[in-house]
Amino acid sequence: MRLDKYLKVSRIIKRRSVAKEIADKGRIMINGKVAKSSSDVVTNDELVIKFGNKTLTVQVNELLETTKKDDAERMYTIVKEEYAQDFRQE
Repeated sequence: MRLDKYLKVSRIIKRRSVAKEIADKGRIMINGKVAKSSSDVVTNDELVIKFGNKTLTVQVNELLETTKKDDAERMYTIVKEEYAQDFRQE
């Protein structure tokens, strides 16, 4: 499955166009290699996604063509979530 479609269907990123833009800027890695929006994603791949302040690492569990909200969370497991600077209040 294409990377941009996987990110949309799994609801990690809300829109496919946004997923494509982020990937084409080199902010997504698949198994340690910079990925394009057209890169293929398979089960057990590790995705590292760099949002502005946040870096999210996920493990791909399943590939589904379409999902309901409850099923989307089964598609991946969050391995690590890091913040460059933590702005959350304690």
